[in-house]
Amino acid sequence: MFLSACGEAPKKQSGSPVATTEADSTETIAKITQEKDTVPKEEEEEKPFVLTEENAIDFFFNYQKNLPTTRVKLTTSLGSFTVELYDNVPYHKANFIYLTKKGYFDNTMFHRVVKDFIIQGGNADNVETARKRTEIGRYLLPPDTRKGYKHHRGTISMPSSEINNPHMLASPYEFFIVVTDPGSYHLDGGYTPFGRVVEGMDVVDLINRQPVDDGDWPSKNIYIKKAEIVK
Repeated sequence: MFLSACGEAPKKQSGSPVATTEADSTETIAKITQEKDTVPKEEEEEKPFVLTEENAIDFFFNYQKNLPTTRVKLTTSLGSFTVELYDNVPYHKANFIYLTKKGYFDNTMFHRVVKDFIIQGGNADNVETARKRTEIGRYLLPPDTRKGYKHHRGTISMPSSEINNPHMLASPYEFFIVVTDPGSYHLDGGYTPFGRVVEGMDVVDLINRQPVDDGDWPSKNIYIKKAEIVK
């Protein structure tokens, strides 16, 4: 699996959550490109909206204006849990809702489990996830760490991208949840908490207890079967 060849896994006290390399191996991208080359010319002219570094911030600024306080339920192969998103972290909240509504998280995995520290999800080593990322776009989000939120147990936060990233920009497709009791406060100021688990923390703990290999990849795949907006 090419995901296992990415940067160092975070350590409980000193490490940092880093997003894994995007799920787009050369072979996978070649397949997607080949499929696009076969699209009839008239369909090519109807270009769908794609997020980029240039338009993402403006898009999410407008997208978040009328969003209500929102909860997202994630159903996994080990059970379900619900997160409540913070209103005053607008770009990260809007991004998570947008990806949920686009069905991005469905059939991705919790691909990194660091015992008594975090579980990290939102990626998968498959063509489907690579295609979704290609269709949604390539972009990063600026950190938003001045709202007073800390990395308490149950906090959902966003890892930084591992590529060309001196300003700790966030990888929008992945997220991690703090398992440490009472929290992992050495992450404060470097990563953006944008919500918290309000139901099903026992499922988060169960995921964190699963056997892993030397790279913190679960020995048995842990799938996010569905992510959905709930009241």
